[in-house]
Amino acid sequence: MIWGKAIAAAGAVVALAVSGTAGTAAADQETRVSDVVTTKTGSVRGTETADLVTFKGIPYAAPPVGSLRWRAPQPAKRWNDVLDGTQFRSQCAQLGGLGGIIESYEEDCLYLNVFAPKTTKAKPVVVWFYGGGFQNGTSSTYDAAQLAAKGDVVVVTVNYRVGVLGFLALPSLDRETPGVQSGNFGIADQRASLTWVQSNIAGFGGNPNNITIAGQSAGAGAACIHLASPASAGLFQRAIGQTYSCGSPLLTKDAAETMGTTLAGQFGCADAARAANCLRGITDVKALMQAWPALPQGPVLGGREMPLQPIDAFRQGKFNRVPMLWGNNRDEMRMIVSIQYDASGNPVTAETYPQIIRATFGVDADRVLARYPASDYPTPGIALSAVLSDAGDDQLATCQHVEAYRAAIAGQGKLFTYQFSDRTAPPVVDIPGFDEGAEHGAELNYLFPGFTGATLNAQQQELSDQMVKYWSAFARTGDPNTTGLPAWPRFTTGTAQDTLSLDLAANGGNQKIDLATRSQCDFWATVPPPPGA
Repeated sequence: MIWGKAIAAAGAVVALAVSGTAGTAAADQETRVSDVVTTKTGSVRGTETADLVTFKGIPYAAPPVGSLRWRAPQPAKRWNDVLDGTQFRSQCAQLGGLGGIIESYEEDCLYLNVFAPKTTKAKPVVVWFYGGGFQNGTSSTYDAAQLAAKGDVVVVTVNYRVGVLGFLALPSLDRETPGVQSGNFGIADQRASLTWVQSNIAGFGGNPNNITIAGQSAGAGAACIHLASPASAGLFQRAIGQTYSCGSPLLTKDAAETMGTTLAGQFGCADAARAANCLRGITDVKALMQAWPALPQGPVLGGREMPLQPIDAFRQGKFNRVPMLWGNNRDEMRMIVSIQYDASGNPVTAETYPQIIRATFGVDADRVLARYPASDYPTPGIALSAVLSDAGDDQLATCQHVEAYRAAIAGQGKLFTYQFSDRTAPPVVDIPGFDEGAEHGAELNYLFPGFTGATLNAQQQELSDQMVKYWSAFARTGDPNTTGLPAWPRFTTGTAQDTLSLDLAANGGNQKIDLATRSQCDFWATVPPPPGA
């Protein structure tokens, strides 16, 4: 069953679609060594071009190794010599996988990178958290040069712990920090990076009182958590989420700690009182990661830092009420369908499409097939993708986004929503014979050039420039509207034209749409989630 079960694979593909692309936007400019910037822990020298200064591999916390494994990030130690900020540092430990993901077993990885326009005026700051299903990802794949230079904002890209090293939960870890739920070390890393930004970003030309957190896929899921977490209050003033619904539930304490206890037992660490320290003694990082299940995993509900599910925090108005810009892609699940079926040599056919729908939706299958007949779509695989892209019980699906948007409005949030709709976008996953359309992650090339190694054509570049203007205007003021671009309405109900569809001018350009109607969300509200969803 593909409902919600292939998201980790999709996130992993998006996390590292192309490795080592950062810096390409300024490649045609002369690059030279920059002036030195002084931080609270030491000085750093990066590189500069005519319009941008870049600093890579700055430690924002101590290496989480040895006794600091599975502990909250500790302050970085001071350094005396000028730090070489011209190269990226290690990505956090993760297994290799689809889409060119490079395996790494390095635990010393809590570094960030700063892309700063060469002007003296204090700039808005965008702090970017990568996607990857909380299993994969690295900051080095996001070339923020265009967003920083054209948007006139300082962009910070951050490494944080993923997989078992970022999200292990155990009763013995709970006891080490009473009142704090274990299993959220990667989120704590992000919080530490925001504290670093507040303390140091002025030296790079950024305004520490105007910080926008932003991310895609799991990175947007992290933004949901910071919006709902009392521990993140005051660390940011705006939030951007790309393709992850804040309606997606976090793991419960019981589920997460059962999973952690099972893993501990595999390494001879079954003693509940000693399991955490026992696991800290395991030096084979690869074995730890291989023992960690692909699903479910990720952040954990509980403790004073995460007392409510994000959507409940929204509904109750108990969230960090900052302006939000949120959206997803029109054809999210084409990536999932192409990976699960076409890539394995078993494309969805006219015969198998109704079988898959029946296996997924049971007694409601006939209603789904009536709403989404295969004959209405170019191929049965595209029909299945449309069902799953719209349907409401998945963190990528449009209707779950709409549900979360309505919850945010109920909690008196200020929200602007979009749907990326350019079906000509360079694919993140390119399965021969399958039209990927505006699939999961397709918008990333428009904000981070060369994310997949693709070059945008003239029309796509025009849309890219518009998106950079919208995003940077929002980071500046909390409102994406800016001179020279179509008006972006504030989200009100989801049943009006209150979402902006981002598309090429040839396809109508940036138009206001009724998102809930486009994705038939009223219908999906009557379809119970499939068993095991």
